[in-house]
Parts: sequence; structure tokens; C-alpha cells
Amino acid sequence: MSEADNQRPTRIVVDLDALAGNLRTIRSHVGVPVMAILKANAYGHGLVRVAQHLQAQGAEQFGVAFLEEGIALRRAGIRIPILVLGGILGRQITQLIEHDLEITVSSLDKLRKVEATAEAMGRKAIIHLKIDTGMERIGVHSETCAPFIEAAVAARWCVVKGVYSHLACADDPASRMTALQIERFRDACTHFSRLGAPMPIRHLANSGGILHFPESWLDMVRPGIVLYGVQPDPSSQRTLAVAPALQLLSQVVYFKVVHAGRPVSYGATWTSSVDTRVVTIPLGYGDGYPRALSNRGQVLIRGQRLPIIGRVCMDQCMVDLGPHGTAYNGDDVVLIGQQDGQGIAVEDLAGWADTIGYEILTRLNERIPREYRGG
Repeated sequence: MSEADNQRPTRIVVDLDALAGNLRTIRSHVGVPVMAILKANAYGHGLVRVAQHLQAQGAEQFGVAFLEEGIALRRAGIRIPILVLGGILGRQITQLIEHDLEITVSSLDKLRKVEATAEAMGRKAIIHLKIDTGMERIGVHSETCAPFIEAAVAARWCVVKGVYSHLACADDPASRMTALQIERFRDACTHFSRLGAPMPIRHLANSGGILHFPESWLDMVRPGIVLYGVQPDPSSQRTLAVAPALQLLSQVVYFKVVHAGRPVSYGATWTSSVDTRVVTIPLGYGDGYPRALSNRGQVLIRGQRLPIIGRVCMDQCMVDLGPHGTAYNGDDVVLIGQQDGQGIAVEDLAGWADTIGYEILTRLNERIPREYRGG
């Protein structure tokens, strides 16, 4: 369905100029190349359109989670380097190489499989070695990585472009673990010098590292959520002047007076002690709007903060205007964004839902049409 054909009042609006500004701010702050992270549909902002815009802004590199995301970008005409950050299976290696995707190699066994596949194809694979410095997710432990690095350096069909790890606690500027991970990573990288091999691009800093730990910036940084103008954690320091790039908007589709004592929505979890005015919004957990916001979330209508009442349904939710509130069908509703000097941020939704901003953004699914402004 084209944008012209889509009449749904609920929509996501992405400010491409804000994204470009955030990229410039991060670059200026760190002074090293940036790998823009586009996984999970560019954190809900739209994988292809965001990639096209950031490529036009001169982004040096992209990072995605899965093979399929990388292929989608290549098919959309993205030509800059793309690293697939996630763990891989042997059957995926051929397609990774065919689509000129850089491969995360996270074990000696996977290195051997990539080397054998590349040799059979007669085409070299571009790889980044994953070192585990404390995340315990994927990667070779830093203290036992010497044979892994030696084998990678010796490989004939693998080009070691990068070496990296991931910081587990960098969102918290008081984290002690981050310094330990940085030390472990630097120690692991000394094996390249010991072998007389060129030092690959070292990349370690995620959004939290960019905000709080300059010693983690090294040769490249990997901004994720901060690129989209959202803080990674409530404890994070706002050391960068980044702007939110996403708004979640809708419109009122129904108005009624609910009499005192009449419960609202599934489970009858909310009841008013007085007659009140209630409107319905065409958005629910089927769109990725969290059910955890039942009786906890807020929206903006006519510049007023108003509570979501009752349980969030799959396709709809209800808002209490109060006994004297006014709203009409077609009135604008802001669920994330600004209206008449008031604002609701992704971080607000995360707090109300007892989760993190990452989950709020990445749950916003393709059922919601996206509009792009600026750029």
C-alpha cells in the first residue's frame, strides 16, 4: 500500500534532519569514524529509508544484526560497508560473501568455516573478530584469544578488517565493569602487534561508551539508540545534544460519556467514581504499543497530558478526559513527541512500562505507516 492509499490515523513520523544532526554531533564528539547501527528496523525508524539518508550524509559504516537485514540494504542500493553483528551459521556464509557483507567471526570453528567457504567461492571474506570481554554472549574469551587471532591473521581467504567487543554496563557512568572490559580488550589487541600483523579497526564503544567512556572510542564507535536521540538508560548522562527523531501520533476516533461505576476495557481494571468523558485511540499492543502501559501511560490531546485507562487492547486504547474535558473525533493525539509545549519522550514510556527505551522503539512494528520529513 502506498503512502497515498494508507488512511490509517496512527502513524510514525521520522525527522531525517534530526538523524543527520545526531550523526554530526556524535562524529564531532568522538573524532573517529562512526558505524551507525541499523538493526531492528533502525530501532523502529525504518531500515532502508534511514540507511539511504545516513549514507547520503557520509556515514562510514553500517551495523546490522542479521544476514537478512544486510541483504535488504544491499537490494535497496546501499553500497557502504555493512557488518553483520550477530552470530552466524555455516549455511549463511555463502550469502554473506555474495552480498559483500562483513562477517562477525566469533570462534575458531566459525573462522575455519568462513575460510573454507571463501576459498571454495574464490572470493575473500571481510571479517571482524569478536572478543568476549565480559558480556558472555558470543565471542572468544579475551584471556584465551591468542590462538584465535593467530589463526585469523594466518588465514589466506579472510581479511581481518576489524576486531571488537561489546560493553555490558557502559550505560551506567559509574560502572566498574567497563574499565575492566576496556583493559581486557586492549590486552587482546596486543596479540596483533606480537604477531607483527597490522592492527585492525578496533571498535568497542556503544551508545553508553560514547556518552561516558572516551577511552573506549579507539578507532571507530557504534552508536545505536543515541543516534536516534534517545538515552540508553535513566542513569545515563546527557553529554551529547542529540534530538529525538521519532514521533508516534494518532487521532481520536470515538468519544463517549462513561457513567460512574462503569468499568473500562478488558478485565474491568479501571472504574471512575464520577461520570467522565472517554475517547478511544486506534493503537494497541498489536502495533507494539506496550500492554504494560495499561492504567499507566499518558498521551497528549489539545496540549494536555491525559491518562490511558483500562487495559491497552490489541488495536485500541482508551483515554480519560475527565468530567469536563473536551475532544472531538479527528483530534490529534501524541503518544511520543511534542504538542503545544508539552512532550512525551520514549524514556517516559519506558519508565511507565518498567522497561527500556530500546524495547519501546523496536516493538513499533510495520503495521504503523511511517512518514519521513526533512532530508
